[in-house]
Amino acid sequence: MFVSVILDPGGLDSSKAIASVLTRFGFKKVQRACWESMQISQTQLAVLKRELDLATDYYDTIRIYQFPVNGNFAITELRQKKWKKAVFGPGNSANSKPKQ
Repeated sequence: MFVSVILDPGGLDSSKAIASVLTRFGFKKVQRACWESMQISQTQLAVLKRELDLATDYYDTIRIYQFPVNGNFAITELRQKKWKKAVFGPGNSANSKPKQ
């Protein structure tokens, strides 16, 4: 599965801690705040999210882009120490109009 992680750390310590976690999981830094992996599994991703949760504080924001997730595209965000997930696919696009 392809996974891209975008970071907006609240401080230098958080930035270093998050980078360390991502490096341990085999992610490569492709831009200043963007890390990518083509080799991560769903199980490893769940462990990664727990590790990121431990390495972050209230002021850090992380977005994780995943494809494919059961044939869909998923975005998971950690903001203010709360995780939120949105899944987009052919039947549940954010821009689609509800059926009447």
